[in-house]
Amino acid sequence: MTRRTLTAVALAAAAALALAGCTAGGDGQAAGPSAEGYVTDGKLTIGTGQPAYFPWVIDDAPESGEGFESAVAYAVADELGFAKDDVVWVRSTFEQAIAPGPKDFDFNLQQFSITDERKQAVDFSSPYYETTQVVVTVDASPAAGATTIAELKPFKIGAQTGTTSLDAVEQTIAPDGGAQIFNTNDDAKLALQSGTVDAIVVDLPTAFYLTGAELDGGKIIGQLPSTGGGDQFGLVLAKDSPLTEKVTAAVDALRENGTLDELAAKWLGGDDTAPVLK
Repeated sequence: MTRRTLTAVALAAAAALALAGCTAGGDGQAAGPSAEGYVTDGKLTIGTGQPAYFPWVIDDAPESGEGFESAVAYAVADELGFAKDDVVWVRSTFEQAIAPGPKDFDFNLQQFSITDERKQAVDFSSPYYETTQVVVTVDASPAAGATTIAELKPFKIGAQTGTTSLDAVEQTIAPDGGAQIFNTNDDAKLALQSGTVDAIVVDLPTAFYLTGAELDGGKIIGQLPSTGGGDQFGLVLAKDSPLTEKVTAAVDALRENGTLDELAAKWLGGDDTAPVLK
């Protein structure tokens, strides 16, 4: 074989490898988008955490459609014209999903708050959920049996200074002895564990984490009625994704027809999660 022939073969092989690299993902790198902007033609590739936690995803199985964010993902897929069988799930860390650069998903959801700083690196859909404030206690607390806002008033209730959680204590609960104020949520948690306070107020994701992982006998009493001002969660897409407008339109449609509220009530506001207090 001549040197010219060897060179031609080498160039052809290099071109083939380059083409393969553009059309198949690997090691977390994004696959080349289809003509319509999707990672894979005819499929909707959705990213979530590893693991994905209750009640956002049940049993770490997003493909089941069980859990708030899993259900939202399939509702968005339906709005975009994808059948459930055409949805593909991939996993990423929180930081990987919001880092600059190409993505191996069409959109990702794992409680990403929409912020101006993050918008420098990624796109967001319009919000699919706004966090509420939640009253948390422990089984041994005298507040554990409270089921209404009125029943919470006699108790010592704390929150972190400078937060919407503290505003909710002062304005919505208005405890008889005033709000108990702490420098951090960790300080409030320790006060709850020691019995210095009877309950604390935090945002909903923090409440699920505290009761599921940090508090011994942790219990969610319920959500306080929403007054706005909470963090807004959006679907994350690659920066300047051609899908951002379509995905946002799908989320907007689900908000307008009441689907998002229905899913939030089912998965985040049920008696076994965080009922809304009256």
